[in-house]
Amino acid sequence: MAMDHGRTHGVIQGLENPRTVLETIVSSGIDGILTTFGVLKHFRSVIPHTLPVFLRLDGGPSIYSQDWLAYTEWDLLHSVEDALKLGAQGVALMLFMGLSVELQTFRLVARVARECMSAGITLMVEALPCPSARIADPKDPLVAASAVRLAFEHGADLVKTYYTGSVQSFQPVVANCPIPVFIAGGPRMNTSHEVLSTADEAIKAGAKGIVFGRNIWQSDNMRAVIKALRCIVHDGMSPSEALSRANSI
Repeated sequence: MAMDHGRTHGVIQGLENPRTVLETIVSSGIDGILTTFGVLKHFRSVIPHTLPVFLRLDGGPSIYSQDWLAYTEWDLLHSVEDALKLGAQGVALMLFMGLSVELQTFRLVARVARECMSAGITLMVEALPCPSARIADPKDPLVAASAVRLAFEHGADLVKTYYTGSVQSFQPVVANCPIPVFIAGGPRMNTSHEVLSTADEAIKAGAKGIVFGRNIWQSDNMRAVIKALRCIVHDGMSPSEALSRANSI
C-alpha cells in the first residue's frame, strides 16, 4: 500500500491520521508499505519488523507550486542510509519519462541502484510516462513498456507503473520488463468492483502485484478492500468471489 501522497499534497482525505491508517492496514493483512520519511520517523513502532517497508527517497514541489506530472524540479531528499536507520527493507524513486526532469530521474535511479546493491536492499522505481510533446497517451502500451524497461535498464529491482486498461494491452508492458511489475492505483476509482477488477486484470496480464493508495485508504471499508485484494493477488479469486469472501471474514 502506498501512503506517500502527503509529501506532495500536504492535507489529503484519508491520511489525516497516519497511525490509525497503519494500525488498520497492518491488522488487515497488508503485504508491504510505501511511505515517507516523516511517517516512518514518527510511526515506525506501529509497523511489525517482518512487514516490508519502502521509503520514498525523492521529491519535488508540492501541488501548490507545480502540477503532478508537470515537474520542472526533482531531486533526492533522503538517502539509503536514512532508509536503513528507519528499518526499511527497500526504497522508492520516480522515473518521469517525457518531462524536462527525465534525465535527472535517470541519474537518481542509477545512483541509488548502486547504493542499494551495496547495502543489500531493494529498489522500487515508479516509472510513469508523462503527457508531453512526444507522449500523447501515457497509457499507450508501447509507451508504458518503454517506461518500465527504462527503469530496469537504470537499475530497478521492482517497477511500478500505470495499468494500461486491459489484459491484452498490459501484456507487452510485462513482457518487455525482466523484473517484477506492479501497478499503481492512481486516482480513486468509482466503485470497489472497479478497484478489484483492475487488480484482477493486471495479475492476469502478468503483473506480480499492486501498489494502491487512495483506493484503499479513501475507501469506506479499508479492511474489506485489503482482504479482497489479497484474495485476488494471492489466491486468484475473481473480483466478485474476493469481495464476497472479504465481507464474510
